[in-house]
Amino acid sequence: MAHPTRSPESDPWPWPVNVDQIPETGLQVVFEATETQQAALAAVAGLRNVARAAAAFELSHTGGGKVHVTGRVTARVGQTCVVTLDPVENDIDEPVDLMFAPEADIPRLSSTVDDEAESEDIPDSPEPIVNGVIDLGRVATDVLFLGIDPYPRKPDAVFEQQTVAADPEDHPFAALKALKKGKMPPDSVD
Repeated sequence: MAHPTRSPESDPWPWPVNVDQIPETGLQVVFEATETQQAALAAVAGLRNVARAAAAFELSHTGGGKVHVTGRVTARVGQTCVVTLDPVENDIDEPVDLMFAPEADIPRLSSTVDDEAESEDIPDSPEPIVNGVIDLGRVATDVLFLGIDPYPRKPDAVFEQQTVAADPEDHPFAALKALKKGKMPPDSVD
């Protein structure tokens, strides 16, 4: 499936799918980010680089204009270790399980989800199908960004806090100790 070119700043990894083109038997969509898209993803996410980013989805109609999207997003991202500031590579492998519904149905379906809030099996509100299109690239981008380790660390990195020897005369009771020894400051005598 061909996809249109868009601005990398606003949408670094677009992959729109027209809902009308999804067969009743379902649709499998597999795509990878190009080098340009990888660079755009890295820039938006504040990463050193994105060495690889791929997505595999299965789309199926569930009735009422809704589409169920399942799959995985995988990537290899370059980050900086928060302890040593050395480069570190992290793999991302995140599952996807989302429901999409026509944009006009979202308020009604969202209120249904809110009404079931007391249940332990609370379904997520569906995502909107905008103008008959689901942007799987946007889904993949969001999932990839949520899978990024916010505190990347090299496996052997250990944070060792430097300790400074405390001055024995600098403690909360130093003033009381001075009073006990009769070392009152001259301006404190009445």
